[in-house]
Amino acid sequence: MSAILPVGTADLTQHEIRALRSEHNLADAHTHQSQSPGQRRIVASLSQLWYESEAGKQSTFEQRFIETFLRFRGQHTALRLNRTLLTYAASVSTVITGMYLKRLGGRVSLIEPCFDNLRDLLVNLDVELVPLPEHVLASPATVYDQLARQPRTEALFLVDPNNPTGHSLLADGREAFEEVVRFCVEHDRLLVLDLCFAAFALNVKGQAPVDIYEILEASGVRYIAMEDTGKTWPVQDAKCALITASADIHQELYDIQTSVLLNVSPFTLNMLAHYVDDSIADGFASVTGVLSTNRAVARELTRGTVLHHQEPAVPVSVAWFELDDRAPTATELQRELAEAGVHVLPGTYFFWSRPEQGERWIRVALARDPEEFAASMRLLREVVSRHG
Repeated sequence: MSAILPVGTADLTQHEIRALRSEHNLADAHTHQSQSPGQRRIVASLSQLWYESEAGKQSTFEQRFIETFLRFRGQHTALRLNRTLLTYAASVSTVITGMYLKRLGGRVSLIEPCFDNLRDLLVNLDVELVPLPEHVLASPATVYDQLARQPRTEALFLVDPNNPTGHSLLADGREAFEEVVRFCVEHDRLLVLDLCFAAFALNVKGQAPVDIYEILEASGVRYIAMEDTGKTWPVQDAKCALITASADIHQELYDIQTSVLLNVSPFTLNMLAHYVDDSIADGFASVTGVLSTNRAVARELTRGTVLHHQEPAVPVSVAWFELDDRAPTATELQRELAEAGVHVLPGTYFFWSRPEQGERWIRVALARDPEEFAASMRLLREVVSRHG
């Protein structure tokens, strides 16, 4: 795998670190857009939030944040469970989950493509991985049988909505997700869900959010579900992630979590609760409006070029482009763009077991100020237009 990666760059995160130094950073999916009017009011009150956090109890801010976040997500069953743990970031949640998977033993089926730090973290914890192609999950009518044809493993590790493709088992209702859960119950598999982009599924096609924890709990499946704030609100990476597990493994997961951290900052929890409340009040428009504007620009400025925008089932905060036959490889195109000052991510990293398959794909981050994003996309178009 390393032979096809940019020189001196071992993974996506290292490439993103380089891109952070650039004016035209379309690489990392972290939120870099400016504050909305409601969010600016939160920023103006930060000193007040600080002193509130200083004077209050840790448990008060934990419970308030959990309740606010799960209410925003429409996950009312999880609210009643009282089994949600908090960590500093999604990667910390993945480490905790990976430590549990290592104790569990056996192999884990990991979705492909996906963001490569999932693979890297699990491999660094000596968890043996088997690729699960995303197309296996394409149809509610066939997903059960498709999963049954895959190599036997002890757990399924899915990302929903997926990064980078925006694919979701829940985009058209509950059936596909219920079939995956049924498969895991009947075949005694642990179901691990990375739901860090799930906020973007709100109001898709006018549907009410599916209460996934209701489905999970009613089925009796063993599960770990991870959620996050880090890719949603522009909070300069002052974030928090959540882990909820089925009752049979909750205590063991809690024991691992307390070996990793004591608590998340009460100030961070207090601030984030206000950001989530603001999104409840404005219908999430301050976030989705920026992404919708930028996706439209990305779609228009790549029209007629070697890049072909893939419409996602869920409009996540990244855009996924297929390269046509006139284009060079994704690795070569990424280098050309970087030399021109525009940073994107080649698909090779996302296809973690078959990087050569990712040579026909690139990912563009959308969570940017619209004017800056449009300028970056115009420069990107200049470069890719050289190829016909």
